[in-house]
Amino acid sequence: MQFQVTDELIKEVKDLIKIEDETQLNTVLHEIHFADVAEIISELNLSQATYLIKLLDSEKTSEALMELEEDFRERILENLSVKEIAEELEEMDTDDAADVVAELPEERAEKVIAEIEDERRAEDIKELLSYAEDTAGGLMAKELVKVKETWTVAGCVREMRRQAEKVTRVHSIYVVDKEGKLKGRLSLKDLLTASAKTHISEVYIPKVDSVTVDTEGEEVARVMQKYDLEAIPVVDHDEVLVGRVTIDDMVDFIKDEAEKDYQLAAGISQDVEADDSVWELTRARLPWLILGLFGGLGSVFIMENFEVALTKYRELFFFTPLIAAMAGNVGVQSSAIIVQGLANDNVKGSLFSRLVKEIGLSLISGVTLGILVILFGFFDGMDLLFSFTIAISMLCVIIVAALVGTFVPIILDKRGIDPAIATGPFITTSNDIFGIFLFFYIAKLILGF
Repeated sequence: MQFQVTDELIKEVKDLIKIEDETQLNTVLHEIHFADVAEIISELNLSQATYLIKLLDSEKTSEALMELEEDFRERILENLSVKEIAEELEEMDTDDAADVVAELPEERAEKVIAEIEDERRAEDIKELLSYAEDTAGGLMAKELVKVKETWTVAGCVREMRRQAEKVTRVHSIYVVDKEGKLKGRLSLKDLLTASAKTHISEVYIPKVDSVTVDTEGEEVARVMQKYDLEAIPVVDHDEVLVGRVTIDDMVDFIKDEAEKDYQLAAGISQDVEADDSVWELTRARLPWLILGLFGGLGSVFIMENFEVALTKYRELFFFTPLIAAMAGNVGVQSSAIIVQGLANDNVKGSLFSRLVKEIGLSLISGVTLGILVILFGFFDGMDLLFSFTIAISMLCVIIVAALVGTFVPIILDKRGIDPAIATGPFITTSNDIFGIFLFFYIAKLILGF
């Protein structure tokens, strides 16, 4: 049965912290998984959380820290001494340790690294910090098991035992040459069935998928997904094995990217949380609201230029929200599909074939919706020519909106701009303007005002 963090447990922990009963706290939390400990900590105030982090074993709290929301973790770290933070880092995988150090002010980060007793670990953390955050180098951990192709099976097993002590999970055994260059991987089955004196060069699998330190995180995710990998080795530009990216780190990366894309699609330009300050939330949301304002003002100016039409055919005004809504909806649908395809590397074929496909889809949707509008007009007693005007306008608006929603993300992607930005207010606002202009212009051509 799955363990549940209950209100009663949280209350018990708070009461024990209040009376500083360290023995009972250790007893209560000893067998609880670090993820559940993190859930408990997140329900405490800052002083209570800090107290618990200092009290519990660093092996458990180091894992729990990485499960906390980044803002809350930063506040806890501010309440820990340099030595206490260094002790937590000693228990973390190097990639997690580097993430924590990156959250600290530069001067304090240097002091924390200097406090780490294991000089090799300190150098590994410094190396990871030198890579861009969203690349394989920034995502990788240095902990792995590697053997040399010149070793015998017996010597390999001895070395693997020594290395595995520092590795939380052994996903793969990598084979390198004397210069440390990645040559392949070693099957555990082949290792167990080979004789003790057999050289690794005779039994290892030479072909292995790998990425370089500057490979973008999205590409790493695509490769791991395509080949169903639990971990992927990372090499430098000389093919030297320098680390590995594991599936748990990749899941965290994908989750973070999805949250960023969702915020961009919603018109939020910065990474924010619900409990951030009013100023931070305003800075993230206001730019797109201003864009929407100018888009709305643009629509007003367009409608002013067709004042005669609105005087002669007042009914056009009542259909304006319908046209704007259809333009926005179709544009967002098209852009969402393209953005998803770009993220999964599934957008195939030439731009011309994509153009033909979108026009075909738009015609089917536009004709269907246009017929429904004409039927509505018939039962509502509207003039047939007027209903026809609305239907033709809607068809044209849908085609243009679909094309804008399709090609704007592709163009942004080719220029190195996150195409997710195209699924939000940018597309909606631009299609509102185009839609209203087309609506009145086509109405003018058909109705003749």
